[in-house]
Amino acid sequence: MSIFLCFIFLLPLILTLWKNLKPSKWNLPPGPRKLPIIGNLHKSRELNPRNRRNLTEKYGPVVHLRFGFVPTVVVSSKEAAEEVLKTHDLECCSRPEKVGFRMLSYNYKNIGFTRYGEELREMRKLSVVELFSPKKLQSFKYMREEENDLLVKKLMESASRLSPVNLKKTLYTLVGSIVCRTGLGTNLHECEYIHEDSVEDLLNKAELLTTTSIFSDLFPGRIGELMDLISGQKKRLESAFSELDTFFLNILDSHLKPESTKIESFDLIDVMVDMMRKQDKDGGSFKPTTDHLKGMISDIFLAGVSTSTSTMIWAMTELIRSPKVMKKVQDEIRTTLGEKKERITVQDLTNLHYFKLMVKEILRLHPPAPLLLPRETMSDIKIQGYDVPAKTQILINAYAIARDPKHWKNPDEFNPDRFVDSSIDYRGLNFELLPFGSGRRICPGIAMGIAIVELGLLNLLYFFDWGLPEKEEAGETITGNEVALDLVQVLNH
Repeated sequence: MSIFLCFIFLLPLILTLWKNLKPSKWNLPPGPRKLPIIGNLHKSRELNPRNRRNLTEKYGPVVHLRFGFVPTVVVSSKEAAEEVLKTHDLECCSRPEKVGFRMLSYNYKNIGFTRYGEELREMRKLSVVELFSPKKLQSFKYMREEENDLLVKKLMESASRLSPVNLKKTLYTLVGSIVCRTGLGTNLHECEYIHEDSVEDLLNKAELLTTTSIFSDLFPGRIGELMDLISGQKKRLESAFSELDTFFLNILDSHLKPESTKIESFDLIDVMVDMMRKQDKDGGSFKPTTDHLKGMISDIFLAGVSTSTSTMIWAMTELIRSPKVMKKVQDEIRTTLGEKKERITVQDLTNLHYFKLMVKEILRLHPPAPLLLPRETMSDIKIQGYDVPAKTQILINAYAIARDPKHWKNPDEFNPDRFVDSSIDYRGLNFELLPFGSGRRICPGIAMGIAIVELGLLNLLYFFDWGLPEKEEAGETITGNEVALDLVQVLNH
């Protein structure tokens, strides 16, 4: 009897093993040899975007891997990315299920991680109208300007003392404050339930949830869930999510109870709350729940803060490493705007050509998501002549594509001049540059993110000169990693 029960318990695993080990009828893309059960888990480091040549040069721009029982195709060329994101956009625009994604999206009730369908389309449409439209972007400009004024004031105090600053943490606070005011109606400087300097810690916890694959992600079913419990992996993710969840719930409470901490104008979450309260009367197709509200709050905060902050951090890192480019950018800014401005406004960005080329070059060298969020095929397709079956995870290596020597001269060099006579842009129509993705799952907040980045960098470069503390050697401090900005010298211009 016990043998029979064991067989019944293991039958799903046996069937899955048989399915994965029997000869394939497909003309799959090339890839490294797969081991029984674990597939290519032992090769997972090769997926690091900065090790792109290890994988692409050996197997080509379309590579087939298997992580546990999850088939995965890695795309690392402009041509293959165009097939995924344009030719087969509809067939490739869903998302795979992962435990971390499920937590952050409140069971797939947000824009970033939910599977493709009518609900996703309705949420994207709502976000574009109520948060990311040109009209909304214009109406929020005073908030961006006020937060940058506060940033400049704090940095001037540090400059007057000739004391180094932790620019990385400062930028997390700046972007977090802007995103919370414009998207969530919350002022971090006066918030009772979170300190404004805690933004980076929250983002680090979110990164753990989005980048960690636990057993049940790789081996779906009861066996994977059992291993999650034994290993404690799921418990660790739940612990990381707990603090984020508390923050999101507090924001939601401030919208459900207007008399509490919410102080800014009517925003996207207010619109969804209003829709939820009226849904019984209106009978519309999209009926928000509290999980939708929390999922949208998660989306706005995590995606909005992480991408813009990462871009600004890398921009300052590359500029400090490249004094000639720094000087050229600052000369343009100070010549165009004059030397005696007391504050910077959004209008000041109008005539800064080289400055904007610098931002574009940063997005090329350091895309906010080096590997775009994973997609999942909804039907069988072909990419570059290879078969890609339904339910295959697709990873697009935006980092490798933007440094492909076929399309970029000296691709690892920080050189904004490469865009002087180039029409290539970052808005998803040029597939050699995909910092925000493309197609149906392109980031809806591109304009908002660029607006935050450009105004923030303009204030930093107009009012201050930057360098390393005198006691630090550049070769030791700036290593190509943005962590170098933990300690930089800021001087009044």
